[in-house]
Formats: sequence, structure tokens, C-alpha cells
Amino acid sequence: MLPTDTIKENFRDRVPTVTAKGKRNWIYAARPSGKFYRYRSVLSILYIILFFSVPFIRIHGNPALQLNIPEGKFSILGMLFWPQDFFIFGTAMVTFIVFIVLFTQVYGRLFCGWACPQTIFMEMLFRKIEWWIEGSRNQQLLRRRQGASLEKTARKAAKHLAFLALAFLIANTFLSYIIGAEALQRIISEPVSSHTGGFAALLVFTLVFYFVYAYMRELVCTVVCPYGRLQGVLLDKNTIVVAYDYNRGEPRQKGKRPDERYGDCVDCNQCVTVCPTGIDIRNGTQLECINCTACIDACSTVMKKTAQPKGLIRYASENGIANKAPFRFTVRIKVYSGILLLLTGLLGFMLASRENVGVAISRVGGQLYQEAGPDSLSNLYTITLNNKTREALQLEMRVANIPGTVFLPGNQPLIAPVGKQVKSTFFVRLPFTAIHGRETHLQLDIYHQDKKMQTVNISFLGYVQQKQKL
Repeated sequence: MLPTDTIKENFRDRVPTVTAKGKRNWIYAARPSGKFYRYRSVLSILYIILFFSVPFIRIHGNPALQLNIPEGKFSILGMLFWPQDFFIFGTAMVTFIVFIVLFTQVYGRLFCGWACPQTIFMEMLFRKIEWWIEGSRNQQLLRRRQGASLEKTARKAAKHLAFLALAFLIANTFLSYIIGAEALQRIISEPVSSHTGGFAALLVFTLVFYFVYAYMRELVCTVVCPYGRLQGVLLDKNTIVVAYDYNRGEPRQKGKRPDERYGDCVDCNQCVTVCPTGIDIRNGTQLECINCTACIDACSTVMKKTAQPKGLIRYASENGIANKAPFRFTVRIKVYSGILLLLTGLLGFMLASRENVGVAISRVGGQLYQEAGPDSLSNLYTITLNNKTREALQLEMRVANIPGTVFLPGNQPLIAPVGKQVKSTFFVRLPFTAIHGRETHLQLDIYHQDKKMQTVNISFLGYVQQKQKL
């Protein structure tokens, strides 16, 4: 190895997306190729197929996945969830956050490079359209330095029209995850005047996706995404990341190694040109690295051409490179795993014990008790039902703990349609002999075909003087 003072330090002093004058530095990434890129391409194809097909898949008559925020109705794997199930979503969110912490602690930002929708759409769809229309990285850089021309303008216009069309397709699919495929079809097929709000939402989503993939691009990963900031406090020296083996590669020498005083890195800069965020991985783990492995494939190709072993850039931890230490489960990873296991068990219990029918009962505001004949009182209630099953239910209510009757105005049946929220009113009548104070606590059982679905506790207000009871 050469003495340290002879090594030229070339560590960055600014982010790659900003020039020395503070302007946007446009990243022109080269087309990667290699083993990891092929794996990512296969996973991306599967992801894209799922993304565009899931809104149209139905399980037991319900969407496979729908997050209908305006109506507060969610369908996951055909199971319907309502705002009353928010505690389940809260637990699922906490479990997901703990999973992110654990996963990042062990594998770094692997999700960003392999499964993040932003990366998949940018690198596997929009970037490929850009290469197809405007050419390779070198061709794009050459046209950038050239003046205006008809060919350059035509290529730019064609690219942005293709970006708009793809953004429109993604926006349609994204909107179908919210309002459902049927509602989206009505927006598309019926006059705009009939669906002004839906058409406006579709236009907004299209422009947002176009802006993200035509202009923001890698800035979403390096500036906007909170996960990139989160990883800064989660990574440690045992985390597996895309890393450069500086012990083997330094000091660098252009071209093939002239002697053993130099490392294996031939300073070809290929790992930088293929990086979608423009970083030099040889500067160490950086905030902008999304672990997409493009630099691994590029370096492996160069190592093969120079008859050197692969793995100069590879998945490894800092301890693995510095000390050649094997990966081990730290105390923090064990604690996170235990917490994750507990939260997963709690989430499973909540899903298994979830009520099939959501019931909320309250007394009608501003209403006093009513005298129902010479020997009884009644209260008026409102009931809200959320049918989470896959069939319409005809329900019956019975007072369980004391003598009492329940009846609906007009003796209409209480029907809970599939996947809808309904409200109704009903009376509870109690005889004087069952009323012992101003407030009587009742247990109201909900039945469907003589099968008790659940029990709801309510309060009955009314006062009866002793002589009336007698």
C-alpha cells in the first residue's frame, strides 16, 4: 500500500444533485446490466402486473385491496374494515414501523432499491422510455451540450408525451385503489359534468405523477422520502448495505494495476455513471444510496474484464469489510424481533376476534323518556350498523339482563346490507318493576337467525316513583 499522505483525497463536499452554484444537477444514469439487474427486472414485472391488476380482482364479492378514504371503508383481501376498526389499523401501523426499524437495522435500505414503487416506476418504466426515445446516457449528454434542433425538440416532446400518458395510466389505477374500479369506470365512460370531482382528482393525480417522474425523479428518494432520513439513525456497523471494499480497492489506479502497491479499483467510474442518484459508492454509505445494486453489477463487469475477483462492491457490513467479521445478531436486533413478534401476535388476535357486525348505539339527543302505557316507560335510540360479512343480515335485538322489549317504528325488520353503513331508530320498553333509579343499565344482545352476534351495553333513562310501581 502507498503511504496515506500520497493518496489523493476526493471526498464529496456537496450532494450530487446540486452544482457548486446551487443549481439542479441533472442525473443521467447509464443503463445497468448484470445479475442483480435481471433479478430486479423480474421482481419489477411481477410488481407492475400486481399494481395494475389488483383493483380489478374481487374476493368474495369485495375488492382485493381498496382504501376508500372518503367513505372510511377499507377492503383488504376481501375483508371489510370500517372506522370502528381503527384500533386494528393502529396496531398494524405500529407493527409495520417496528418491522421497518428491524429490517433497516439488518438490511439497510434494501426496500428502496427492490420494492419501492418510486424506484420501480422510475427505473423500470420512465427511465427505459427515456433511453428508448432520447438514447443512452452519452447520447443524452451530447444533445444537452448541443444547441436547439428539430430532432432534439421532437425527442423531448415525444418523451414528455409518453410520460404524461404513463402518468395518466398510473393515476387511473391509483384512483381505483381509493374509489374502486367500478366508480372509476363510470368516471371514464360517463360525461365529465356528471363526475366533476372525480375527473378533477384524476387530473390532479396525473399531474402529480408526471411532476414526480419527469422532474423530481431521484429527489424524491434523496430529499422528500422520510425513510431515507430514518435510515441515518438506524444503520450501524453491522447493517448489511451496498458497500465498497476499500481495503481491497485502495489506492486506486487508472487502468489495470501496474503493481501490487495499488488496489483493485481501476477508477473507471462505472459505479458512478450507473447510479440513479449520482453518488460515488466509494465514498462510503451515503444518505442517497437506495441499495439498487446497479453499482455492484457495473463493478462486477469491470472486474471480470480485468481478470480480477468480483465483490469489490458487494452487500456487506462495515464490520465485515473493516474487520472481516461475520454478520451476527446484536442485542438490538433481538429486542426488535421480540417486540415485532408480540405485535404480530396481538394483530393476529385482533383480526381473529373482530366482530362481524359493527354496532354503535346511542340515545337520541334531546329526547326524554316516554310513558308507554300505564305500567312502562320507553327510550328512543339510534343504531348504526356496519356489516363486515359477505351477506346481508337481518338482525334482532333482545334485552338480556332484565325484562324488556325492543321494537322498531312500523315493525320494520332491521337489515344490514353487505359492505354498507346503515342507521335506524328503535325503542326499548321497560316495565315499572324493572326500573330502580334514574338510570338503568341494559345489556342488548344482537341476534342473526337465533345466533348471538354480540352484546352492547346501553343506558335507559327514566324515573318511576314508588307508588307507581305499586
